[in-house]
Amino acid sequence: MKGNLFPKIIFGTSSLGNLYTEIAEEQKFELVKNCFEESDGLVMFDSAGKYGAGLALEVLGKCLNQLNIQKGEVQISNKLGWLRTELKGKEPTFEPGVWKNLKNDAKQTISYKGVIECFDQGNKLLGGYTPQMVSVHDPDEYLAMAESRDHYLSLYNDILEAYRALYDLKKEGIVSAIGIGAKDWKVIQELSHDVNLDWVMIANSMTIKSHPQALLDLIYDFHLRDVWVINSAVFHSGFLVGSDYFDYKLLDPHDPSTRHLYDWREKFYLICKQYEVTPAEACVQFALQIPGVGSIALNTTDPKRVKQNIAMTEKKISPSFWSELYENGLIQIDFEKNIHVTSMD
Repeated sequence: MKGNLFPKIIFGTSSLGNLYTEIAEEQKFELVKNCFEESDGLVMFDSAGKYGAGLALEVLGKCLNQLNIQKGEVQISNKLGWLRTELKGKEPTFEPGVWKNLKNDAKQTISYKGVIECFDQGNKLLGGYTPQMVSVHDPDEYLAMAESRDHYLSLYNDILEAYRALYDLKKEGIVSAIGIGAKDWKVIQELSHDVNLDWVMIANSMTIKSHPQALLDLIYDFHLRDVWVINSAVFHSGFLVGSDYFDYKLLDPHDPSTRHLYDWREKFYLICKQYEVTPAEACVQFALQIPGVGSIALNTTDPKRVKQNIAMTEKKISPSFWSELYENGLIQIDFEKNIHVTSMD
């Protein structure tokens, strides 16, 4: 049922908010335009007030208006909980060094009132478009501020109040589906016991490099409960496809503490070359093959890569490739036997 709301590929928009690098306005426009030109069916964008302190939402809305996209021709997911504020220093106060050349800052505000404020601000930034999918963004980061158990429970209640606001929006018919976006899947699991979710977006957690058994079980449980699962950030911030960023942190290749990550990548690349599979294709197909995963969110700074990203979701990879990775200890799922085995972290 919920699959009708979500296409197989969801286009991420963090690059529109200058994640890691600033790209030209013309390039951003081409990115959005190509998403429509290269897609056969429903086009869906995932965005958030956190992405460039609202810049991604602003650019997306501007591009949609320039392209004269009708509201029924696009689906938008806005992850709520970060509100654009005035930039008072050279760098934003959130994730310094990650977002480039921003003109605004953002603060996390999770509460009934705060999330409604984020929703209203996001709609203004989108320039007339209203997201059909909404969620509370980064509840894991919010809970990480807890200094005691009582403080944790207070913050947790703030999150529940934020969801109460989202359900009021859904009851009023303003939005269609409510979800959650977080990097810590255990927080998603905890909240799923108290919040009736339509969808979840799991980031940096279910990848070809990292796929713990407990998360595999949780994703399949979501599937049984008719909760749509979107897998995102499957390249670990680009590390698996050649970047030195790993989970939003810049690594030093000469640091002994990160050597194991580079060793894993080198072995992975050798097997990819042997089977004539690109690392990106392997990452995407692994992410989609997980039982219970319905969609993947992919982001790029290169307009030409939009077509390639779509093609990667349809790529056929030989079963022997997965067996080779499994036998070399690079993945912990034996797809040939279709069983989950204990993680070897």
